[in-house]
Amino acid sequence: MITAFIFFAHLTFSLIVFTKKWQEENMSSGFINLALIGILFAVGWSITGMISKLLMDQKGFGLYFDMDTFSLTILSIGEFIFYRMYYSDLFSEAGTEKQ
Repeated sequence: MITAFIFFAHLTFSLIVFTKKWQEENMSSGFINLALIGILFAVGWSITGMISKLLMDQKGFGLYFDMDTFSLTILSIGEFIFYRMYYSDLFSEAGTEKQ
């Protein structure tokens, strides 16, 4: 369930960024940003998967928080920090955050 929520959050974020870049710049910019998000997700999940193997076994902390969910959680935290800086102009207006 947690894994499905993380995938849904990534899909929603990707669609929002694609739509905003498409409207503000052009369609190719939207696809480039979509590719960036996809590549960072795939590579980041591989890296956090290796880190989670060092920290826990396959069973994880329970039925809903296994090793894959743990690595996706670490990835989402890292991506949140990165995308907050990278797309700061997309979600703010004149130095203040959009409501």
